[in-house]
Amino acid sequence: MQVLIKKLRFQSFILTGVFLFIISTLNAQKLYYPEKNKTWETKNPKEVGINSVKLDEAVAFAKANEYSGNVDLRIAIYQSFKNEPFINIVGPTKHRGGPAGVIIKNGYIIAQWGDIDRVDMTFSVTKSYLSTVAGLAIDDGLIQNVNDKVIDYVWDETFQGEHNSKITWDHLLTQSSDWSGTLFGQHDWADRPPREGGIDDWKYRKLNEPGTVYKYNDVRVNATAYALLQVWRKPLPQVLKERIMDPIGASSTWRWFGYETSWVNVDGTKVQSVSGGGHTGGGLFINTLDHAKFGLLFLREGNWQGKQLISKAWVKAVQQPSKAYGSYGYMWWLNQGPRSMEGVPANIYYASGFGGNNIIIDEKNDIVIVTRWLEPSKLGEFLKVLYEGI
Repeated sequence: MQVLIKKLRFQSFILTGVFLFIISTLNAQKLYYPEKNKTWETKNPKEVGINSVKLDEAVAFAKANEYSGNVDLRIAIYQSFKNEPFINIVGPTKHRGGPAGVIIKNGYIIAQWGDIDRVDMTFSVTKSYLSTVAGLAIDDGLIQNVNDKVIDYVWDETFQGEHNSKITWDHLLTQSSDWSGTLFGQHDWADRPPREGGIDDWKYRKLNEPGTVYKYNDVRVNATAYALLQVWRKPLPQVLKERIMDPIGASSTWRWFGYETSWVNVDGTKVQSVSGGGHTGGGLFINTLDHAKFGLLFLREGNWQGKQLISKAWVKAVQQPSKAYGSYGYMWWLNQGPRSMEGVPANIYYASGFGGNNIIIDEKNDIVIVTRWLEPSKLGEFLKVLYEGI
């Protein structure tokens, strides 16, 4: 009798598990996801509880506040970073388009402006894609723990030395590594140097203990990309394409570039180590709708039509404020800490790049916002106007 009872309990447990799995799958299927090569469905703002007047006002604001930098992004880069010694563009660039963007609510487009199919540079938004490749490596067990030292995975000279050998993946992803060195002809100390002092002061400065001081630095981000290339043993754009972009139905038009100087030998094959932004050219070139699909994947906690493309744990991890800087997670910006925007929900997090390129994610309100070429200083004001209608 007891054996029969145990058997029935076990069967009940199995049936309950199957039932919950089916319910979970059905719920995922009820959520709307745009399909590849099909028009992304739209909704009237009023249908999804959005004030259309405020929405129109926000869109008009974005269109009226175009990024003030040169349309020729090669010129814009040199003008913006002219104080950097040895600044040299070694990756591809292109002329940019005008203001563009899209606002997604419950998966549907409720507003769009500009040429949303145009492929443009996206600068440091690339860092959030790079972070995603790191998350996939964690999910796959290629990297056991973010607190592991990078030198245990990348044993060439890149992470050797008393200082660099202390650096962990967490330090790289939170831009608190203070990695010191030269990579692909670029010096860490020459990237966004202090306003005070000169070359000798910058080169021979005292290094900060890894994990203690945040410093935005593209050379160190490129060291992160190089380290991940050594872990994956294949081009990072290929990883992104196969694991993320193809499954979410992204177009075939996006590209991820490195530098003419960043070709390395991987298992006997010449592979380009990609850059984490367009600071000296390169980075991700992509259209607005593909950005929106990427944002929607994170809004759905890594799940796309019932398939978990990247773990929910990683999506949560990127949103945790780092110890070194409370406004920054794993290469995603957070609306908290020193850089929080007044009048904008504290729960949002976003990818952000030079020239006003942004992917903004708001899980609480089920919203994704993509902006292209919005004057960077106006992002908070744009979002404040928009959220007055939400």
